[in-house]
Amino acid sequence: MLSPRESATRERVSLDGLWRFALDPEGRGRSERWWTDELPGDVEVPVPASFNAVLPGRESHDHIGDVWYQRVVRVPRGWDGERIVLRLDAATHRAVVWVSDTQVAEHEGGYTPFEADISEQVRAGEPVRVTVVVNTELHWDSIPPGFVQELEDGRLLQQYFQDFFNYAGLNRSVWLYVTPRTHVDDVTVATTGIDGDTGTIDYRVAVAGDGGHPVRVVVRDAGGAEVARADGAEGTVRIEGVQPWRPGAGYLYTLEVAVLGADGEVVDVYPQPFGVRTVAVDGTRFLINGEPFYFTGFGKHEDFPVHGRGFDPAAMVHDFHLLRWIGANSFRTSHYPYDEAFLDYADRHGVVVMDETAAVGLNLDTGAGVLNQAGPMETYSDSTIDARTQETHRQAIRELIARDKNHPCVVLWSIANEPDTVSPAARPYFEPLVAETRRLDPTRPVAFANFLKATPDLDVISDLFDVLLLNRYYGWYVQTGDLVAAERLLEGELREWAERGKPIVMTEYGADTQPGLHSMLREPWSEEFQIDLLAMYHRVFDRIDAVVGEHIWNFADFATRAGISRVDGNKKGIFTRDRRPKSSAQALRQRWHGTEEPQPDTTRNVQQDPQQDLQGDVPQGVQQPARQA
Repeated sequence: MLSPRESATRERVSLDGLWRFALDPEGRGRSERWWTDELPGDVEVPVPASFNAVLPGRESHDHIGDVWYQRVVRVPRGWDGERIVLRLDAATHRAVVWVSDTQVAEHEGGYTPFEADISEQVRAGEPVRVTVVVNTELHWDSIPPGFVQELEDGRLLQQYFQDFFNYAGLNRSVWLYVTPRTHVDDVTVATTGIDGDTGTIDYRVAVAGDGGHPVRVVVRDAGGAEVARADGAEGTVRIEGVQPWRPGAGYLYTLEVAVLGADGEVVDVYPQPFGVRTVAVDGTRFLINGEPFYFTGFGKHEDFPVHGRGFDPAAMVHDFHLLRWIGANSFRTSHYPYDEAFLDYADRHGVVVMDETAAVGLNLDTGAGVLNQAGPMETYSDSTIDARTQETHRQAIRELIARDKNHPCVVLWSIANEPDTVSPAARPYFEPLVAETRRLDPTRPVAFANFLKATPDLDVISDLFDVLLLNRYYGWYVQTGDLVAAERLLEGELREWAERGKPIVMTEYGADTQPGLHSMLREPWSEEFQIDLLAMYHRVFDRIDAVVGEHIWNFADFATRAGISRVDGNKKGIFTRDRRPKSSAQALRQRWHGTEEPQPDTTRNVQQDPQQDLQGDVPQGVQQPARQA
């Protein structure tokens, strides 16, 4: 699905801001047709934001079911006669949308966009009422899965199998945009090769509306100069003197796609940014532009105080600067697709991304009895994860690739996090999903993040994938505090995986750490223990050539459900939830930048140059930490 971009034939208007809002704990809104009138009450909430983070009190924080958003908007008067589209960048976890009294859209899945042509429901220059009902529930056939449990006293409790809070609502932007009736409907840019100083790309364009219109594409460099062109809705373009997209150097071209009229006039034009780069797996090496790449970085979350999972450009830019400061060259969109603005920024700045679906919690062995106290359950069955879940999962993969296929920063699709892959039923569940991912995009490797119990002798699906992503917690959940035993177990398992002949990225490892807690004995939960545990993992990585990356869990502390093992959230962050560094941040900066920590310059007036410490060197990513014998 194309992002709403402005061009000579297209305009867009943001509908972000304050919307009327109503909780619907009794589920009356649909039967009483709340969309036909002003919502009850006088509550307003910001969009984008997680309502259950913004509104104080348990009623909103723990709400299960429908919530309602409403806003009156005015369609620009210059849009008369054009195709007018209402787009929601996400609604968590499902939504129905009305314009005035007419339903115009319905969508399942909380992290990918959907839209509706509302040309027949609106008039240019006139106001119109937009109402959205968002349902927060997780079910067995949703991604991620869950179920609503009724307690003995009649209260409802949302059960789920993920270790992050179920923030919901309109967490991303809402737009009105306009295109001509005949318009560019889709663009696919697939980088197929770099030969010396020549880049070759294949492209495909879909046109909607009146048939028979010719298509012309023009490639422009970062300065806007034309460097290549071609005619036709499908073809190959050669770029002489190509400037590749590289880790740490995000050079972008623009494919300017034009639909032409009978006399050659431009009917519609859509600008699609892209980068020229190749991705490949060669034995145990992960290659970008034919060069070995070593991942340094984190699993992250869209999570911040007050607005929860709501997109905030200030928080996003701050996080990217922290990634740069610490020397990270990459991150995983754990455990769902992030707002597309993250990928746009990563494209421009050369940050590498593992793009993950929202398929987290497909493992009742880890979730039941630990995260939700619901008792033991079988992961794959007719009453839990089944064919309906698989179909929702398949659609989530389709929508992820449709949205993100043109981003050069995305080098790998991760289609699940920590599923149960010990059960024999995992193979018939995942095998068609892997095939579908490769059918939709044959240019990128496919992977999933492997759970601790799915060791090489027990896992039943890893042979289907191109890269081994491993989540391991030796020294924390296993052999807690005993880093000598943990190091032995970790190295033993990694050497077994290395025999598979595939690249290995450790996508989760770490320890909960309370900021400010110090220990002479370097005990668990102390900042000293976090440093020691990470150093142990890094020693092991440096001894095993098949390891091509390290993503620490987590970039920052994040919100979870309350519990005796989660006091004020998950504390495995290298930064606190409000982005203060723990002691481990400096140790990581030394490792990932490959230099000793610079000594402070006592002659510099810090107040005159407060940003200098955040700059650092841009990590190029093709060098890995020095191997040790």
